[in-house]
Amino acid sequence: MYRISKLTNGLTVATAEMPHMASISLGLWVGVGSRYEPPEMNGVCHFIEHMLFKGTKKRSPKEISQAVEGLGGYLNAFTGEEMTCFHARAGHEHFEDLLDVLMDMLLHSQLAPEDIGKERRVIKEEIAMYLDEPQHQVQELLNATLWPDQSLGRPITGTPETLDALTRSGLAGYLRDNYLSSNLLIVAAGKLKHRNVLRTVARYARLVGRGMRPKFTPARNEQSAPKVRLFTKDTEQTQIALGLRGCSRHDERRYALRLLNAILGENMSSRLFQVVREDRGLAYSIYSSPSFFHDTGDLVISAGLESANVPGTLRLIVRELRRLIETPPALAELRRACDYVIGQMELSLESTDSQMNWLGEQLLGYGRVFQPAQIKRRLREVTRGEIRSAARAFFRPERLNLAMVSALKSDREVARVLRNF
Repeated sequence: MYRISKLTNGLTVATAEMPHMASISLGLWVGVGSRYEPPEMNGVCHFIEHMLFKGTKKRSPKEISQAVEGLGGYLNAFTGEEMTCFHARAGHEHFEDLLDVLMDMLLHSQLAPEDIGKERRVIKEEIAMYLDEPQHQVQELLNATLWPDQSLGRPITGTPETLDALTRSGLAGYLRDNYLSSNLLIVAAGKLKHRNVLRTVARYARLVGRGMRPKFTPARNEQSAPKVRLFTKDTEQTQIALGLRGCSRHDERRYALRLLNAILGENMSSRLFQVVREDRGLAYSIYSSPSFFHDTGDLVISAGLESANVPGTLRLIVRELRRLIETPPALAELRRACDYVIGQMELSLESTDSQMNWLGEQLLGYGRVFQPAQIKRRLREVTRGEIRSAARAFFRPERLNLAMVSALKSDREVARVLRNF
């Protein structure tokens, strides 16, 4: 199903052949993100992501979008902590057109000074939009609390101050030094033949710069007790994000943590949803989600609720964390969680987009591709004892951080709840 080739200049090409599909999804993946940025250049990867859409030597910004949308397709991009992706999708017969647009953006972007100025203003508006969304703001506040004075704790978008400091030479230099053949993947999924994709990509390979893959500074952990961070704001609800540092994507305990998360708060059957929403009606939305990075990770519990209900809800959350520490889940509950996680994975992999993302994320994250069958088998091997061991390892006071965006003026009461964890 998956085929991977490396060209002579180090550029990697990966495909997922899906002959029953009518479309093709194409991704240009770069192994660099906000973790790789020096503090004074915070936001540069996201800025570059924007700038690659602003015109090349042969296409204006409008012509870039028209070149894909005029085929009935779409074009987009995203920046994460450890990777950046430019991706497009259209009918399978348009593969060469999609690749030409993406490679033109990568290789021939103008980075015109007037466009840099305009896009700087656009990104500042994006930042302002996020700050107006308490659900987003609380997540950034939590990151800054989990990873203080570290790249993982800084916003992917950067700040108005760091954006103002970014110059054309800084953007061009970062692009030149990091978007290299050793750090670049071309990933395609859909109705295609690997040999044809490989032959077409080879036409562009010689134009991609060579060099060593960049490195990031490893995450530090200097915490010894629970931390609380409150941002007081005139809001109808209090948004909370309770984060616990977890394990890296390379840690075998990630499988147990993935199932533990499903038991705890991933869906409507989860313990937190049932206890907080269904039994007591304290919140409309409450959920948990894990993140895995190269050398660390986290599990975050998020909720929006009336301010008066925050201490009581936190006590319920702490109670559920203790339950997982003290008692392994029932076998039936573990099986339901496993079936859910595997089912969600199977459903997602039906699309060309998801297959393209699966390949890109795994190749950049692991340097290899795990077959879905391998993941399923490993998930089914997780025992009740492994779930409890993971809870005991990660649900600890020195890993616990709470961020709140709220009209509350004091965090004294919620801090007391966490001190009793």
